[in-house]
Amino acid sequence: MIILIKKGADEAQVENLKALLRSRNIEPHVSHGSLQTLIGCVGDVAHLDPSLIEALDVVESVQRIQEPYKAANRKFHPEDTAIDCSGVKIGAGHFGVIAGPCSVESEEQIVGIAKSVKASGASMLRGGAFKPRTSPYAFQGLGAEGLRMLSVAKRETGLPIVTELMDFKDIELFNDVDVIQIGARNMQNFNLLKEVGSYTKKPVLLKRGMSATIQELLMSAEYIMASGNPNVILCERGIRTFETSLRNTLDLGVVPLLHRLSHLPVVVDPSHATGYAYMVDPVAVAATAIGADGLIIEVHNDPPHARCDGVQSQTPEMFAKTMARVCKVREIVSV
Repeated sequence: MIILIKKGADEAQVENLKALLRSRNIEPHVSHGSLQTLIGCVGDVAHLDPSLIEALDVVESVQRIQEPYKAANRKFHPEDTAIDCSGVKIGAGHFGVIAGPCSVESEEQIVGIAKSVKASGASMLRGGAFKPRTSPYAFQGLGAEGLRMLSVAKRETGLPIVTELMDFKDIELFNDVDVIQIGARNMQNFNLLKEVGSYTKKPVLLKRGMSATIQELLMSAEYIMASGNPNVILCERGIRTFETSLRNTLDLGVVPLLHRLSHLPVVVDPSHATGYAYMVDPVAVAATAIGADGLIIEVHNDPPHARCDGVQSQTPEMFAKTMARVCKVREIVSV
């Protein structure tokens, strides 16, 4: 349910309305737009009589939201949301590029890559310390030691860190992490989503599951937001289809679709979407052109010897060329 507030409404009456909603176990979320102020109601509104609310002097009208996701809904929050990632903003006209290796392998490696991607224009550093792998015998990441190495790279470059949380028991190790990534395999790990949402207000980069619908992605975002953390960034990384030529099937059409349905920022991962380094550049440019709020790109200083995902990792030189093309496209589409 959305409550539209009259222009010039008395603030004390608005506070009384919010108190009334809370007394019915409904959490009010106020959004001050350029033309309209509204209150989004999160909770069970089935037994809340809209006519009772509309009768109040401060209320212009009441609208029901038909979609099951409320907090992530653009109707709930008409203005685009900008997520602040330790000084780097994504969304609402702010474009961010997250770059770095699939996994942290050594301090020298992550610091060197961090310096190179920053020089090319990356605004955040990615790197896996905990790695979900299909095979139990594959490299699983360096864990806490990998997080320490990421912190060193952060101190050396000033780049905020983006890394994946697989198990909530590790959350206390993430104190120096700026953006918590929830990977595709955990997109519907609802207990993890609720725990992260209630524990921290740090931005969460939520990747679309391998077979997830758009509504399922938005409902997963809703779990985080309804638990108390409004800072969610959606990530499109392709889905699994009958096609086997590419690692996944990327539907860039979901970028404008998500922007229509939700106020949350949308970033695109061309590395996991295609699975091949030579395709990352054109897909990154296309994602930028269609209106993505950012990109997340795998970069490795020695892809043939990477401990995971070397085939889809750009070299620093390739990344620099991609960034130059992305910047040119941004000059056009941001007008």
